[in-house]
Amino acid sequence: MPFIPFNLPSIDEEEIQEVVDTLRSGWLTTGPKTAQFEREFQDYVGATHALAVNSATAAMHLALSALGIGPGDEVITTPLTFCATVNTILQVGATPVLADVGADGNIDPVSIAERRTSRTRAIMPVHIGGLPCDMESIWRIAREHRLYVIEDAAHAVGTHYKGLPIGGDRLAKDYRSDAVCFSFYATKNLTTGEGGMVVTPNEQLFNRMKVLCLHGISKDAWDRYTDKGKWYYEVDACGFKYNLSDILSSIGIHQLRKQERFIEERSSCARFYNEAFADVPEIETPPDNPVNRHSWHLYAIRLRLDLLDIDRDEFIRELRLHEIGTSVHFIPIPLHPAYDQFANLPQNYCPNALNLYPRLISLPLYPSMTEKQLRHIVNTVKNIALSHRVRRVREGTIGTFPLRTDKSQVQI
Repeated sequence: MPFIPFNLPSIDEEEIQEVVDTLRSGWLTTGPKTAQFEREFQDYVGATHALAVNSATAAMHLALSALGIGPGDEVITTPLTFCATVNTILQVGATPVLADVGADGNIDPVSIAERRTSRTRAIMPVHIGGLPCDMESIWRIAREHRLYVIEDAAHAVGTHYKGLPIGGDRLAKDYRSDAVCFSFYATKNLTTGEGGMVVTPNEQLFNRMKVLCLHGISKDAWDRYTDKGKWYYEVDACGFKYNLSDILSSIGIHQLRKQERFIEERSSCARFYNEAFADVPEIETPPDNPVNRHSWHLYAIRLRLDLLDIDRDEFIRELRLHEIGTSVHFIPIPLHPAYDQFANLPQNYCPNALNLYPRLISLPLYPSMTEKQLRHIVNTVKNIALSHRVRRVREGTIGTFPLRTDKSQVQI
């Protein structure tokens, strides 16, 4: 079996031809293709405003900055996330506060409520792997205490919460976020190589983010002529260089149009895994919620380490020996030395996240996977689990138990 990568982007002729068209147009940076991508993404999720940026990190930083969050403020987020979530909070001068995760791996609203203080200004939930957080409970806390909600939806393009897309503002006013930030990185369900999008129902916030996105300049590059024909622009704020180019937007236009098919194919792979691992006691399948739509950006199994005589790292090494690529999502924030000054404070202790992390392995999951690849992965995971199954003996007794492969009895 040739090596099965952890991720493989699905790029077809449509994306290639759109990029070629852009290259021939003479307009390579932010321009008409980016504007088209923004409109189509806005329609896809049901948002009022959409702004294309060069990463989800940029999207989160823009939202925090535009909302005026800074020194002296606290922002509550999860410890089970990529460092970008926390970095953007630090970069605006605010203090990250870590709320623990629930059984599904997403941030726990109960922990959010416990860790809120008078200095809390915002909540940043992360939809881990494409599984939506309990947003209704989070919105309720935010409404009660007048907090902003900025969703890290880097994994959640195509995720639905209670029947509606993440990022949409079709729900009642009290049940929507101030900003939702998406990623189009190379491994994401919708990829432009590098890129992101921030959506918001708030026109004032959108206009502020639009200015900050490109150096704080008040006019877009292709619209800088006044009514009198004079070329002119103003720098209204100390902004950033966060715009998305037309080259990357050309890829995004066609990736977006394929998202429903991609999610169906990802869901089919997830169902295959779920059924195959249902009878493997050493493996717990990822949580799901039938009320919502999981976009299956990740398929992260959870090892029952109490039933195995190896740890997660050795399990991954054995998978790699069988030509299977994997990843881990994520190393919790308290385990990174850069965050020692706040992450290891007693008030930020997150035992659930720290206990879950050593058990997680993200298996390959992408639309172009074949049944042969899926079967190879499943059989390899099963064989590793079986060969490293712990043989337990009760004190003072000798017992036997069956091996599933041939129903033979093994004396221990």
